[in-house]
Amino acid sequence: MTTEDNGSAPKLERLQSNMAKVDELSQRLAAALAKHRPIDSALHGPSQEIYMKAAAAYLAEMMQNPSKIIEHQVSYWTKSLQHYIDAQQALAGGSLKAPADSTPKDRRFSNPLWDTHPAFNYMKQQYMLNSEALNTAVNDLQILDPNDKRRIDYFTRQIIDLFSPTNFLGTNPDALERAVETDGESLVRGLENLVRDIEANDGELLVTLSDRDAFKLGQNIATTKGSVVYRNKMFELIQYAPTTEKVHQTPIVVFPPWINKFYIMDLKPTNSLIKWIVEQGFTLFMVSWVNPDSSYAEVGLDDYIRDGFMRAIAEVRRITGEKQVNAVGYCIAGTTLSLTLAHLERAGDKSVKSATLFTTLTDFSDPGEVGVFLEDDFLDGIERQCARDGILSKFFMGKTFSFLRSNDLVYQPAIKSYMMGEAPPAFDLLFWNGDGTNLPAKMAVEYLRGLCQGDGFARGEFPVFGEPVSLSGVKVPLCAIACETDHIAHWRGSFNGVKQMGSKDKTFILSESGHIAGIINPPSKGKYGHYTNDAPVAGAPEDWKATATFTPGSWWPRWGEWLGSRSGKMVAARIPGDSTNPVLCDAPGTYVLSARPAESN
Repeated sequence: MTTEDNGSAPKLERLQSNMAKVDELSQRLAAALAKHRPIDSALHGPSQEIYMKAAAAYLAEMMQNPSKIIEHQVSYWTKSLQHYIDAQQALAGGSLKAPADSTPKDRRFSNPLWDTHPAFNYMKQQYMLNSEALNTAVNDLQILDPNDKRRIDYFTRQIIDLFSPTNFLGTNPDALERAVETDGESLVRGLENLVRDIEANDGELLVTLSDRDAFKLGQNIATTKGSVVYRNKMFELIQYAPTTEKVHQTPIVVFPPWINKFYIMDLKPTNSLIKWIVEQGFTLFMVSWVNPDSSYAEVGLDDYIRDGFMRAIAEVRRITGEKQVNAVGYCIAGTTLSLTLAHLERAGDKSVKSATLFTTLTDFSDPGEVGVFLEDDFLDGIERQCARDGILSKFFMGKTFSFLRSNDLVYQPAIKSYMMGEAPPAFDLLFWNGDGTNLPAKMAVEYLRGLCQGDGFARGEFPVFGEPVSLSGVKVPLCAIACETDHIAHWRGSFNGVKQMGSKDKTFILSESGHIAGIINPPSKGKYGHYTNDAPVAGAPEDWKATATFTPGSWWPRWGEWLGSRSGKMVAARIPGDSTNPVLCDAPGTYVLSARPAESN
């Protein structure tokens, strides 16, 4: 046997082993896909109408302004042809190298082969030219309703991102290099990851973003000390243990969004908003929402307001013996807290002393980027799916929000997992992002139809317990924090909602960064700054920002001062649990761990 034979034998064995694994995984894949549950076709993409509108608008532009269309086409043809000629000349020169490349930098194409290898560089440059041509064509469409144009622009970008050459094994040099280096083992691991994800999602594909075994709630995440002191069918109420001898008299109750779980505010001690609030000398209560199943199908927004918000406020008052609380709402919970405040004002109930809204939309006249999903083609499908399932599954919401940042949350993770065969990273934020929750069918439709699509709150038409409420009915002192690059609740929409509220005491803070990083921004990091303005929360949001003062670092201390001035005198620290309100279990509780509700009190 030759030396060459000795070297090739192990490789052959690995290849045969990998082929056997591929055969086994293929059978598992077929079995997983067979479990595919029925999903309304409308939830896979927009209706054909939007494409017909785009085509009609383009034809109209051709008829009314043919010179512009010809200019577009000639520009594209010229650039594409010139690139082809440059590539041919480079090869004709006898050296295997790429021609000059003036395309913009893009982190998807970070492998040096995209710049040096003629074939890969040719694909990259042509892809960039095609992307530019498509974007230009859409941007210059004038004969379109603004809402239709926004949707066409969004879905065009989705198509462009989908067809990036990095998304395909045969045209991804990173994946090909890894496959050669590992004798195909990376592809086998990638197939294992793919099969695992499809099995975990009942035949649907949703990329796992984080190592699901890396974090244990209450052990290395969500570890701030506290106790569950109340439970009903809607939520568990956590009271956190004090870390100061004295606390402010007025307690705080935080309402997180029930689209996700509350521990985004308690990931690690170093970036825990919950821990920080407690350390400032506040008695803090946190609502941990139940993760509903189909038995919650008929639970609506009124139930969340009555059995969630109002019940939690009442329990905090009872436990502490205080007449008022300071309330905080994050995202959809901020929207529903605002509905609750308008109802309480109408009822003459003064239980809430002040309110803080994190990244909250209440005026949906301009819903921002998420507006592309708030048209009838999607919402009709959601209604049909909810009627079938009794819930709006976390799968659909996770998928929708991921495609708002598709390169970061869909394609790049898929490349690493399925092509490179890498294990998901141990990343606490992505772990939380993948730990989604369902929405009750009735509540989901009420929220999407009545508040988002119908803009019922800003119009003064949305009913709470049968009577319409309006933004002007929110009259408690307010502090609203929005985030500059928020792709879910854009800051201009948040500003426009707050300015219509009836409170005479309104503070608006604009944080740098996005929906999560702009809020979970501890002072110790010294990272994102924020804007404030002593002028009234009025007029155009852009004008407010133009005259605002920028302060480096976190907004938390500024909010802490605002809250402290509205929280009364200092009193002895309150310890969770007493004879009338016994501790039910330690934080983070049971609802955050399970999709099934525990027995209620």
